Amino acid sequence: MVLALMFLCLGSVTILVIPLAFRDLIDFGFGQNQKATGGLFADLSLNQRFLSLFGLACLWAVMISARYYTVSWIGERVIADLRSAVYGRVLLQSAQFFETLQTGEVLSRLTGDTTLIQTVVGSSVSMGLRSLFQFVGGMAMLAATSFYLFSLNLGLMALLIIPLLVIGRKVKKLSRESQDKIADASALAGEILNAVSTVQAYSQERSETDRFTASAEASFKTAIRRTRTRGFLTAFIVIAVMGSIIFVLWIGANLVQAGSMTGGQLASFILYAVIVASATSTIAEVWSDIMRAAGATGRLLELLHAKPAIAEDDEPQLLTQTGKARIQFERVTFRYPSRLQTAALDDLTFDIAPGEKIALVGPSGAGKTTVFQLLLRFYDTTEGVIRFNNHDVRRLSLQELRNNIAIVPQDPVIFSADALDNIRYGRPDASEEEIIAAARSAQVDEFIHRLPEGYRTFLGERGTRLSGGQRQRIAIARAILKNAPLLLLDEATSALDANSEILVQEGLDAAMLGRTTIIIAHRLATVKKVDRVIVLDQGRIIETGSPDELLKQNGLYAKLASLQFTV
Repeated sequence: MVLALMFLCLGSVTILVIPLAFRDLIDFGFGQNQKATGGLFADLSLNQRFLSLFGLACLWAVMISARYYTVSWIGERVIADLRSAVYGRVLLQSAQFFETLQTGEVLSRLTGDTTLIQTVVGSSVSMGLRSLFQFVGGMAMLAATSFYLFSLNLGLMALLIIPLLVIGRKVKKLSRESQDKIADASALAGEILNAVSTVQAYSQERSETDRFTASAEASFKTAIRRTRTRGFLTAFIVIAVMGSIIFVLWIGANLVQAGSMTGGQLASFILYAVIVASATSTIAEVWSDIMRAAGATGRLLELLHAKPAIAEDDEPQLLTQTGKARIQFERVTFRYPSRLQTAALDDLTFDIAPGEKIALVGPSGAGKTTVFQLLLRFYDTTEGVIRFNNHDVRRLSLQELRNNIAIVPQDPVIFSADALDNIRYGRPDASEEEIIAAARSAQVDEFIHRLPEGYRTFLGERGTRLSGGQRQRIAIARAILKNAPLLLLDEATSALDANSEILVQEGLDAAMLGRTTIIIAHRLATVKKVDRVIVLDQGRIIETGSPDELLKQNGLYAKLASLQFTV
């Protein structure tokens, strides 16, 4: 920034010296004695004056080039840092944050808004500062050349300030609205592209295209309103500035005819007036860009200053490392922020001993998944306490807590990477031998060698090159590799065929050995080996016991079992 400012100053001084050279050149060319008047190039011949003028032009060009490079570097650096800061901030947000903000909206802010700011930081601000320097310097030189003409010029230009501010604010408002419309279109496109198979299965391509077209059209109309306002601003500034300059020059021409000014003085005044007019026009355009970028900056700052709903403790406790996990829910009540009128969990109390295998069973909406989300602190309890090895989970750092939990979700996430890196995601510092050992336990090794490049095969975006069961096994291998004391299984075998389920169940049995395990069970056939079943309904525990005990009680568990096992 110091270099850019230095080049900016040198370039501005150079351009302000050029009209003086023209003044001396014109007066010298018309036969006036420069040595007597003490001109800038008084001791130079005519040829030397032209060479000096060319030298000034070359110096100006070098300063422009150097300033352009340094300012562009600053722009690229600022945007790279800003994108990283915003992205890192978004990743720290809780699940509550993403209930109200679509992924496409975030991506739009990371790309479209930052690109707009990059244009301003890397180009417009530089042009604006250069023009501001030239405007101030040009005005000073106008005053030095002819204070009378300068006073007239200044009075006329003062009238431009109020329209500039008023129209600039309108441009800022329209720019914010335009960026919001673009973000809406991006969010819609992201949602549909992620569900393209469903769209095609229901033959909704035309309908979705029409929806996106309507969103894009709304963005277009807002952008045109902004462009129209900005165009009016530019035209108004140029016409007003040029009109005032022409009027002042008319006065100056009369002064030359009257002998009050020399031709060189008028020529230099004209050049300075052109510099001031050009600077004013550029400042007007840059001001519009800045107002437009201000809207984008506001949207980015909303993300950058967003505070996670899940607050870290100022002095987090260290988790007692025993290799096993004891989990206690003590009168836990929880309401989702978007559904405060309904309790997802209602006065829930249970205790899971170290190494115990627990199954959570119940109809949809019973609160099974909510238990997992509270354990991982995606949300905090509304009332009550959750303890992990006798520590309130709210007193633990998020990293400490989550490092001790492995999860296999029902819908596993496969990243755009090869199989080895996808499994390594469970423990980034794991060796290749450890990864392959985990893969064998999850029966991944059984199909991975059939892929073109084995473990180095790119699995496609969201694992499109794998079947549902294969993606599930990759996720199981990832959890096995993590080797955490608490294992959460969200119906980990639901996507497998009968043969694969048997193979993976063997891997899961090995993974659960000596480890506290909580299973969300939709298919009751998977809970036969657990130590205890907790039956939930509407956020409450209504039954608890071993699978055999619950069958004998003839309650909700027995009813669910009869529905599943009766053909």
